[in-house]
Amino acid sequence: MISKEQFDKELELIIKNGIREDIGDGDHSSLACIPKDATGQAKLLVKESGIIAGIEFAQMIFKSIDNELKIETFLTDGDPVSIGDIAFFVTGNSQSILKAERLVLNSMQRMSAIATKTQKFTEILKGTNTKVLDTRKTTPGIRAIEKWAVKIGGGENHRFALYDMIMLKDNHIDFAGGIDKAIDKTKFYLEKNKLDLKIIVEARSLIEIETILKHQGIHRILIDNFNYADTVKAVQLIGKQCQTESSGGITLQTARAYADCGVDFISSGALTHSVSNMDLSLKAI
Repeated sequence: MISKEQFDKELELIIKNGIREDIGDGDHSSLACIPKDATGQAKLLVKESGIIAGIEFAQMIFKSIDNELKIETFLTDGDPVSIGDIAFFVTGNSQSILKAERLVLNSMQRMSAIATKTQKFTEILKGTNTKVLDTRKTTPGIRAIEKWAVKIGGGENHRFALYDMIMLKDNHIDFAGGIDKAIDKTKFYLEKNKLDLKIIVEARSLIEIETILKHQGIHRILIDNFNYADTVKAVQLIGKQCQTESSGGITLQTARAYADCGVDFISSGALTHSVSNMDLSLKAI
């Protein structure tokens, strides 16, 4: 996984690009009708039940826009919320509050939706040893906050990007000429380039799992698009040799059954690519 320093740098880039995208050469609506020295206060109002996420990120946004803004929080990331709850007050320069408004709302609405969906998965998996993972199926440019939201919702992060873990999927295997060649070439590449990266290999059948298990040093086998019966067989076959992960269209309705097969992880792209933003608003007081 990436370091905290790298992750913080990603957050800074998201904020910088969000400000560039939304403000450009100036918030002319505010500049036109609000005095530059006017002050005010606004509240973050919750208009939908779920899990709140992005409060800490919102504070980062406000401080990037105007370090003099004061934020008084009443909720913490990960708290359950209901309609009418207030997450925080922000007080200070009115133009600054309005500059930050849309970036704060867009981020928090998205993050809260992801955290809410992730929390539903974690509730379903309670009582098992299975954890839910996100994937790289994220919105371009804001991966860091989407993966942050998964953590807030009680899930775990998969690799952050292509550079922090080896994951040999079907196309890698087919282009390389088969599982054995893909793994052997990968190990040679890592050794040659002095890289310490974990290796995950996708399996499409029990036969492919048997082939993967002939190789040492595999961190996890991705049991992709298996039915329940074959997933149980796969878990038994793999035993303690490496970690196991089920993937492929797993939903809230099917997650528990896959967990009951004994897999260590379930990965779901739907945590980040199939959510509807939580309804939040920033209202002047």
